[in-house]
Amino acid sequence: MSPGTRAAVLSGRMLPELVRVADVDTDLLLTGFDHEEPELGRRLADAEVLLTGWGCPPLDAGALERMPRLRAVVHAAGSVKHHVTEACWERGLLVSSAAAANAVPVAEYTLAAILFANKRVLESAHAYRAARGPIDLLRRYPAVGNYHRTVGIVGASLIGRRVMELLRPFDLRVLVHDPYADPGELAALGGESCALDELLRRSDVVSLHAPALPQTHHLLDAAGLALMPDGATLVNTARGSLVDTVALTEELVAGRLHAVLDHTEPEVLPAGSPLYNLPNVLLTPHVAGSLGGELDRLAATAVEELERYALGLDFRYAVDRGRLAYSA
Repeated sequence: MSPGTRAAVLSGRMLPELVRVADVDTDLLLTGFDHEEPELGRRLADAEVLLTGWGCPPLDAGALERMPRLRAVVHAAGSVKHHVTEACWERGLLVSSAAAANAVPVAEYTLAAILFANKRVLESAHAYRAARGPIDLLRRYPAVGNYHRTVGIVGASLIGRRVMELLRPFDLRVLVHDPYADPGELAALGGESCALDELLRRSDVVSLHAPALPQTHHLLDAAGLALMPDGATLVNTARGSLVDTVALTEELVAGRLHAVLDHTEPEVLPAGSPLYNLPNVLLTPHVAGSLGGELDRLAATAVEELERYALGLDFRYAVDRGRLAYSA
């Protein structure tokens, strides 16, 4: 992993836990697999498990040749697509990810975004700031609130399913679009499976939780956005590439739609983008994922997986090679 990742994820509190379950030199940090130093080469040759994080280079065939004893990769973050290659699967390596742990804060952010969107919190805050005095709420916001509103979840991913669980106590209807999900399983989570166009037409809030794949690029284009009802809100905590930014900007500038965007395309919008200043847009700098103390949850999950491996148990959060083609 990168030095920044080590400093953030493996805090002083988590290092003793790591030492408790694994034979590890906590002073050693590998940022690559092509080191020429004999001592690092020996360490790689002896490694049975790699603990990885953001910034890990690809584990290709050349890297694996340096690690003949390697049996498992435990990733203290979400997606493993950046470093777990076909060579890893061909070797038969076991792979675990802390994606489920990272899903928790993203789902919490999404829940807050949904509830605030239906309550028109951002819009009313701007209006209150401008008025500097009383506002006739009943006249200005006659249809706000979360009672019997409809939320559309696009993508029954780990995060999408966690959001559905968090929504269950509320008086909300939940629609779900995911071509790979079982409708019965979604119904058990409190969601109604439906086509994307139907979801867009019926939802007061649409929340994106699909992976960035060629088939999901601009999943919401101009035509799809046009299906959303006037005043509906788009929440994107997934990837900016899922949405046509030009088309979305036109809808938001016109004031027809609202948006809560933690991801955009490009990831950092140009300084002149109107989305920074629109009263119907909440734009955040990729804060939904694990930050601060939440990073301890990633480390704790990785340590727990290492302990399971040491005890001869299956990983609780094993990565399924077959699902990687349509997951994050």
